[in-house]
Amino acid sequence: MDSDTRCPCGSGLSYGECCGPLHSGAASAPTAERLMRSRFSAFAVGDPAYLLRSWHPDTRPASLEIDPDTRWLWLEIVRTERGGERDADGIVEFRAKYRVDAPEGRSSGVQHEVSTFTRVAGAWVYVDGTS
Repeated sequence: MDSDTRCPCGSGLSYGECCGPLHSGAASAPTAERLMRSRFSAFAVGDPAYLLRSWHPDTRPASLEIDPDTRWLWLEIVRTERGGERDADGIVEFRAKYRVDAPEGRSSGVQHEVSTFTRVAGAWVYVDGTS
């Protein structure tokens, strides 16, 4: 993704100012919400390596493929609990709208999830989520 393009996470910043540095490893997410936003952006830009790096080692899958027919359109943060710069864990509830452009037709939907996060070696990681 071009670093001047608006970041998919909905922050209003450019990708280069927002999630791009997290995806490249130049910066780390200071809060659970920022990690959630960066993970949404990783789905939107097709970066499975970042998704795996930002996943807790106890719950991370061995591999991850991003469906090329799915486009992630917008993210809404519904609520957060803890997950701040000084917290050890946190919860982020979100809604993410997507569209699937498959050969058999187009469909759309909203993924609604309550995700849990914790820190490993000081860095925020995604643990799991419930829909």
